[in-house]
Amino acid sequence: MLQTRGVTAVEELVILAGIYAAISAWTVHFSAARPELAITNLVVGIALAGLGLCMSMAPERSQDLNFVVLLLGAWLIVAPWVVSRNPDTGTILSNVITGACVCLFSLTAGGLLMTKRRT
Repeated sequence: MLQTRGVTAVEELVILAGIYAAISAWTVHFSAARPELAITNLVVGIALAGLGLCMSMAPERSQDLNFVVLLLGAWLIVAPWVVSRNPDTGTILSNVITGACVCLFSLTAGGLLMTKRRT
């Protein structure tokens, strides 16, 4: 259990990032102007929170799910330009920072799992 404690902490950060991604449209106030992006962030945020919860419960078996989390983080980064036209600065910053954090958390957890697997 102590060997995967760091991985669990990183996966709990994925849960928090997923919750923020889900509520970001209402926090940054772009839900009325860009409802399609608000729905996208809600769905991706719920998926991230669910994946983070599953991965924190069984971190030794979650290395394959880290790739899915990485893809969802990359989607959060590009979603303002793909889903909506002419996004404003707050929307871009919210999605890019959240997506970059999710990608960083995924890569960190994957790296920690790989080093634990080698030892």
